[in-house]
Amino acid sequence: MSKPIVAVVGRPNVGKSTFFNYLAGERVSIVDDEPGITRDRIYAESEWRGRAFSIIDTGGIEPKTDDMILKFMREQAQIAIDTADVIVFIVDIKAGLTADDADIAEILRKSGKPVVVAVNKADHVGNTPTDAYEFYNLGLGEIFAISSAHRLGIGELLDEVFTYFPEAGSEDENEDRIAVAVIGKPNAGKSSLVNRIVGFERTIVSDVPGTTRDAIDSDLSNEFGHFRFIDTAGLRKKSRIDVSVEKYSMIRALAAIERANVCLILIDAAEGVTEQDTKVAGYAHNAGKASIIVVNKWDLIEKETGTLENYERQVREKFPFMAYAPILFISAKTGQRVHKLYEKINEVYQGSSLRLSTGMLNDLLNEATAMVPTPQDKGKHLKIYYGTQVGVRPPQFALFVNDHKLMHFSYERYLENQLRKNYGYTGTPIWIMLRDKNKEN
Repeated sequence: MSKPIVAVVGRPNVGKSTFFNYLAGERVSIVDDEPGITRDRIYAESEWRGRAFSIIDTGGIEPKTDDMILKFMREQAQIAIDTADVIVFIVDIKAGLTADDADIAEILRKSGKPVVVAVNKADHVGNTPTDAYEFYNLGLGEIFAISSAHRLGIGELLDEVFTYFPEAGSEDENEDRIAVAVIGKPNAGKSSLVNRIVGFERTIVSDVPGTTRDAIDSDLSNEFGHFRFIDTAGLRKKSRIDVSVEKYSMIRALAAIERANVCLILIDAAEGVTEQDTKVAGYAHNAGKASIIVVNKWDLIEKETGTLENYERQVREKFPFMAYAPILFISAKTGQRVHKLYEKINEVYQGSSLRLSTGMLNDLLNEATAMVPTPQDKGKHLKIYYGTQVGVRPPQFALFVNDHKLMHFSYERYLENQLRKNYGYTGTPIWIMLRDKNKEN
């Protein structure tokens, strides 16, 4: 049995994300006073009374609206409701009972799922505040006064939620899942790709750049393995990040890169490689993440003999620091070559996880230095006494030398190339650290 799922729903700006962040133990959801800030479902893990469970933060539900984005939000919230074992319906004691609250309550009743009503922003909890009694009119049973901002009353609420959890069984901890962050500038097709992979409208897809502002997780298992795809907010140039929510999104996307095992760097084939694309790739490279350069919207390119080869050469020229990354040409819209992503993801993940024994590494170093002598300066040669691998993801090697200042970057690149030639390391950066043997480290 999978972990219980708790969906947090309610109209905009009632404090859902603050409540969610408290349960998640970190700032996973964007919190802002602007209504509608959280627009996609956000997943996280939490625990209560020794039981692990998943929580879903949803965009604020506005039952009656013609706005396109708000309609998407309502649809996303409905999917979360359909997925959940228990629903926490958050209302605002300061705003009082509204017509939208009543409409949402009707939606929840139709779902047939257990609903726990949280009356948020209560200054005092314990005895139910007088202003909270009107929420009994929702017809959803007992109400719980809480203050998410001040961490009050949440324990009693979770005790009630706990009573609706399915009986504990064998829970899949997903430890074997490869976390894959889908990154790129706005409108490159990240959400379309994740939706194509997962097979349903998992994230909001719109032609408006920047629609996905939070990082969204989607789990998938198939014959290639177990994966967790993270759809991130489009990374914008800093000069264009002129509102607080976009700043949050930049932080969220960078955080998604940090927790990923593999990064898919999406390029818009019709637009070509831009400076911003190279900066996005640079974030993944500097973080030491295994990466695949994915050229999306390949269906929009007119083809002739050599088109793919010429485009690949242009991409390589734009990403000289990422020569290790394979390039895959796809169309998220048509599904062209999308299935090939799984094999590439496994390949680069295995490359980043490869560990050499100290003996194998030193045999390679001895052979490499015999073929090409180490650099020298003013008659003094660099001596590499021995090396050892000190980490994976990315592969990290410590070389003990007589004087690290004698190492030239071109010789370090030569050693890296020898590692790749002999052992692969496809799709991953390699970090080489020099340590002077006669110094304390």
